[in-house]
Amino acid sequence: MTGFPHLLRPLDLGFTTLPNRVVMGSMHTGLEDGSGPLDRLAAFFAERARGGVGLMVTGGYSPNEDGMFYPGACIFSTVDDARRHRTVTDAVHREGGRIALQLLHAGRYSDHPGAVSASAVRAPIKRFTPRALTDDGIRTTIADYGRSAALAREAGYDGIEIMGSEGYLINQFLAPRTNHRTDAWGGTPAKRRRLAVETVRSCRKAVGHDFVIIFRLSMLDLVEDGQTWDEVVALAKETEAAGATIINTGIGWHEARVPTIATSVPRAAFTSVTHRLKQHVDIPVIASNRINMPDVAEQVLARGDADLVSMARPLLADAEWTAKASTDRADEINTCIACNQACLDHTFTRTAASCMVNPRAGRETTLRLAPTRRVKRIAVVGAGPAGLSCAVSLAERGHQVELFEAADRIGGQFDIASRIPGKEEFAETLRYYRRRIAITGVGLRLGTRATADLLAGGDFDEVVVATGVVPRVPEIPGIDHPSVLSYVDVVRHGAPVGDRVAVIGAGGIGVDVSEFLTHAGSPTLDPRAWRAEWGVDMDAEDLRGGLVEPKPQPSPRKVFLLQRRTSSIGKGLGKTTGWIHRAALRAKGVEQIAGVGYELIDDAGLHITYGPGQDRPTVLDVDTVVICAGQEPLRDLVDGLTERGIVTHLIGGADVAAELDAKRAIEQGTRLAAEI
Repeated sequence: MTGFPHLLRPLDLGFTTLPNRVVMGSMHTGLEDGSGPLDRLAAFFAERARGGVGLMVTGGYSPNEDGMFYPGACIFSTVDDARRHRTVTDAVHREGGRIALQLLHAGRYSDHPGAVSASAVRAPIKRFTPRALTDDGIRTTIADYGRSAALAREAGYDGIEIMGSEGYLINQFLAPRTNHRTDAWGGTPAKRRRLAVETVRSCRKAVGHDFVIIFRLSMLDLVEDGQTWDEVVALAKETEAAGATIINTGIGWHEARVPTIATSVPRAAFTSVTHRLKQHVDIPVIASNRINMPDVAEQVLARGDADLVSMARPLLADAEWTAKASTDRADEINTCIACNQACLDHTFTRTAASCMVNPRAGRETTLRLAPTRRVKRIAVVGAGPAGLSCAVSLAERGHQVELFEAADRIGGQFDIASRIPGKEEFAETLRYYRRRIAITGVGLRLGTRATADLLAGGDFDEVVVATGVVPRVPEIPGIDHPSVLSYVDVVRHGAPVGDRVAVIGAGGIGVDVSEFLTHAGSPTLDPRAWRAEWGVDMDAEDLRGGLVEPKPQPSPRKVFLLQRRTSSIGKGLGKTTGWIHRAALRAKGVEQIAGVGYELIDDAGLHITYGPGQDRPTVLDVDTVVICAGQEPLRDLVDGLTERGIVTHLIGGADVAAELDAKRAIEQGTRLAAEI
């Protein structure tokens, strides 16, 4: 028996039994789109089925053309579609897995001029105003769902999930925010629920009684004029009566101004709302959002918050998540850190999704770490993200690897990032690499500054230089003033900082440092404090959408965030997380100034000019100036190694230092390891 008895207990659904309580939640990967073969998608799911997931759910497929995300996006509506999907279901079943097809009509979230919705209300995150579906159009849509459900069974799927949350079509009918109708499909809560309930009923009629139907229900809309709690409960009861096998938890709409799945959201932050609903239905319920490790999942189930737990991105990060949990190897799990950089950021830019900490995700057929035919002795210099990924991947292939790190710990810039409030999860990646180093037998030499002479005398066949970066020091008069610190001094070494601070440089590091300086503690570790910070109430009965007035903790100091560029501060941050950082800075009262010229640093503070043409001089009365003005690649080893005729590879920040990019660094290290 492992330490996770609730997580690994089978679940009897009557007509079938799931082997455990792990559900791989739906996530669009981009491998679904197009009309070609689905071999890559099949390999993706097969690897996770092999890893022991109890039930997987595909990315969302529209039941008709109106509901597709964009032209060319995935639809599941024909016999040919069903035949094509046999590649996926057969691959999963060969590995002993189970898989459900998600049916998702995007409604007003469709990015094409044919978008439809309950009413003609444009989404703030989309270009097109939808047309309101007619009564005939609604009935046709319900029938389309039923047809797609029947085809899913024909394709070999074990079930379907009906997407009724996240602000998509069914959710649009449920909320007064988007349903302004006064006919049989709107005007009262019961009429607004009608589309959802009849869709479940249509699907159940189409597939019979022995087929899984999951209804993903929005339990907390997190938008104004969303559903009340009484309406959520009524919907759950009615979808159960209509034939749903399981109810899954949906949290927030895509246009919500509350983060729901980013790194800064506390683990299992929303499971209490699933617990509330569980008391009102007799069918199993699934908890979701920010459940990323077995101990968290076990606690959710042991408390009785849910019957199953849904994780999408954690299964991107580690396909063997369930197998490791079931064999007492949870410390070997490559934890999802909810960064969104290679998954959701890719999805919303129509790029195939992968995973920052596991670049093989979605590339199972093209990025393989096959056993090497010739064992080499390889030195990797630098234990930041690039060096770590390369070293352990080389060792997994069978090479003999020595990893040199000048500092007394691994991690490099990742170690610094893990100290930022809201990025504590980054420490999990370093825990994973420490464990992989031990398991694969990588020789780790901490506190060792590798020189060309040292490496030349080590009898290495090849050397990988992953020495990272050094902070760039801008040419500003007074840059050597005692008030000036680098971000490394502040975040890693804990240098004292005054009550009034200027941060020079508003890229990713400047934003991180500003968040570091404006937090007295980290609300991300306390769900109650986090909910107060963002204005979320999960207990009110009649509150629409679960929103209340945010009450952010005041900043312990005044911070000015400055950049030379005239563009908006934070514009280059991640597509799906940048708005969170910008909102957090506003909430903490950070004064942001763009188009800055730096004139002088002295006892009076930071002298700047700003405005059009930088024609407005002022002096910021600050105690401390923190430099976050970019980085320079640290690659002084390369020339010496080349002179000695040693085969040398350059990766990570040592290769390209522009705006540190751990996603690129980890992928680059893994790809190089696959090629050597």
